[in-house]
Amino acid sequence: MESIHPANMHPLKHYIDIMIGRLSGILAEKNPPQILVDVGGVGYLVDVPMSTFYNLPAAGDKVTLLTHFIVREDAQILFGFGTATERDAFRQLVKISGVGPRTALSILSGLSVSDLAHAVSTQEVGRLVKVPGIGKKTAERLLLELKGKFGEDLGVADSTVQSETQSDIVQALLALGYNDKEARAAFKHLPADIGVAEGIKQALRALSK
Repeated sequence: MESIHPANMHPLKHYIDIMIGRLSGILAEKNPPQILVDVGGVGYLVDVPMSTFYNLPAAGDKVTLLTHFIVREDAQILFGFGTATERDAFRQLVKISGVGPRTALSILSGLSVSDLAHAVSTQEVGRLVKVPGIGKKTAERLLLELKGKFGEDLGVADSTVQSETQSDIVQALLALGYNDKEARAAFKHLPADIGVAEGIKQALRALSK
């Protein structure tokens, strides 16, 4: 068998995104910003922004979160979000050099997605510096790097996706392999009173065009 010399192996990246897209189970514990989700007898520790935490059900109830799993050389951390737009915002933030997941979580705990989207579109530094740990220079750099990647429409989608039915439609599309952007775009034009099954059917029809 051919051996691989260590020198020829790719070094471990600082962060590796593993596609664990969703987690459903029983909310066992709530210790902000961390929660414990029991999935078939296995307890998953999940870090969530306070915007998600405030909308969690009571302990003992079922919970479903969209997730982002980060692996580092010294830790493996699972982050959970109540909406696709929160996760999108988190992913945009951690792409910025010098912004780690903890900082991104702090920003999303201090600002709603719509507030962050508005701050980006208006380049309003004052909103970001109110977040603990974010100074003026860091805020200016964040706003500059997010410009053009973070629109006001995220804020609109954030309030819309709170509907349980629409959330189920989005999660079904994600499970079928569509990305967040495609899923949001598909349900955006669906009637507000549509059912889950019909909504999925119409969304798939739109995505196939």
